[in-house]
Amino acid sequence: MSRIAIIQGHPDASQPHFGHALALAYTQGAAAAGHEVRAVDIARLDFPLLRSKQDWEQGATPATLRDAQEVIAWANHLVIVYPLWLGGMPAMLKAFLEQIARPGFAFGPAGKNPLGKQLLKGKSARIVVTMGMPALLYRWYFRAHSLKSLERNILGFVGIAPIRATVIGMVESPDTSRRDKWLVKLRELGARAS
Repeated sequence: MSRIAIIQGHPDASQPHFGHALALAYTQGAAAAGHEVRAVDIARLDFPLLRSKQDWEQGATPATLRDAQEVIAWANHLVIVYPLWLGGMPAMLKAFLEQIARPGFAFGPAGKNPLGKQLLKGKSARIVVTMGMPALLYRWYFRAHSLKSLERNILGFVGIAPIRATVIGMVESPDTSRRDKWLVKLRELGARAS
C-alpha cells in the first residue's frame, strides 16, 4: 500500500472549489483501496516569501511548514492539485514549494556540488491542474509550459519520478456531467495510487 500526500494548491480557503472536490475524490478512492493519505492545504498555512538565495540556502524552514515537510518526507507518492492562474500555478503554491524544497530536505551535497544529491528520489507524483480554457488548447497551443516547468524544474530536479499529469479544462462549464466524470476518474486514480 502507498503513503500519499495530497497538496491542495488552491490559495482560497474561503469556499470550496472544484480542485477541493477532485482532491477529496482522490482521497476517497485511495482510502477505499487501503492506501494511507495525509493532506496539506496551503491556503490554511501562514508563511513568508523567500526573498534571497542566502535565506533559501541557509535560513530555517518556517515552523508553520515543518509539518508539511514531514508529510512529504513520509509519503512515497505526491498529488498536487491547483488551478491554472495567469498561465501558471498560483503564487502561493510556488512560494510554498520554494520554502519546502530547501537544501537539507530536497537536496544534499554530492562531492563539490552542494545541491547534487536528490533527497526526494524514490517518490512519484501526480499533478492535477484545473483551468477555464479547453485542456487541448493549453497542451497544444500553450504547450503546457507551466506544467512542464513544475515537472522538470521543481519535482524532477529533486528526484521525483515518475511524474504524471491530469489536465482538466472547461471547469466553469455549466455541464456538471463533465465534472462528475472527472470525480470518478480521480477516485480511480486514488485507488491505484497513481
